[in-house]
Amino acid sequence: MGERNPKTQGPRPAPVRPPDPHPSGVKPPDIPAEFLPRHVALVMDGDGRWATKRGLPRTEGHKEGESSLLDVIMGAIELGIPYLSAYAFSTENWRRSPDEVRFLMGFNRDVIHRRRDLLNEMGVRIRWAGRRPRLWRSVISELEYAEQMSAGNSVLTLQFCVNYGGRAEIADAAAAIAADVAAGKLRPEKINEKVFARYLDEPEIPEVDLFVRSSGEQRLSNFLLWQSAYAELVFLDTLWPDFDRRHLWHACEIFASRDRRYGGAEPNPVPAL
Repeated sequence: MGERNPKTQGPRPAPVRPPDPHPSGVKPPDIPAEFLPRHVALVMDGDGRWATKRGLPRTEGHKEGESSLLDVIMGAIELGIPYLSAYAFSTENWRRSPDEVRFLMGFNRDVIHRRRDLLNEMGVRIRWAGRRPRLWRSVISELEYAEQMSAGNSVLTLQFCVNYGGRAEIADAAAAIAADVAAGKLRPEKINEKVFARYLDEPEIPEVDLFVRSSGEQRLSNFLLWQSAYAELVFLDTLWPDFDRRHLWHACEIFASRDRRYGGAEPNPVPAL
């Protein structure tokens, strides 16, 4: 009794690999689930400055940043965060030197190729947000393959934003809505925020709760603008190659301490006369 019948049941699903512990042995903070962010957006900033401080080419900073992202992903799983978005390459990054753009294209492709099996084993579902034009076909191929192989995972959804810009995403959504209106598929009076959101790159991913940027810079840099309308913003001084899961946990502790009202407010107490 209790044995599986091979004629009626498929193979056992592969066990999900737990994330590697942090080298220091540190454990995640005890934050109640109701105070955890559901979706964290990451601006991984400071690679170039990290390399410059050490007399190294900027590309060395990007290489060091790969392990930072992997550690943060593992920390997000440990803490129980279900959605994580990483800003890997923006629509504005094309303005950088041709050598750095070529490096970043190849680097993003190779990171996905190198890490996809490990992420898949940990139950990470990979999604891609961004524009196709100008993006290397080899990068698109790796992103799409990673999406397909991880489609059934549910531990964490990792949204790679490659050739992504918040304004571009909104403009593309508006163009798609206009096309549907012109084709008679959508009536203009039916367009509202809920309808508009369905035309974004990944409409099933919830809005951003916590927006984290490394390196000390304090700006959004055109990242997930629509989705971050009511996000809590946390800017940390650590350069991205020095960033790890402990910094993510610290940002989540800051998030848990904040009072989120979404535009509402409780009446101010008025002393009795």
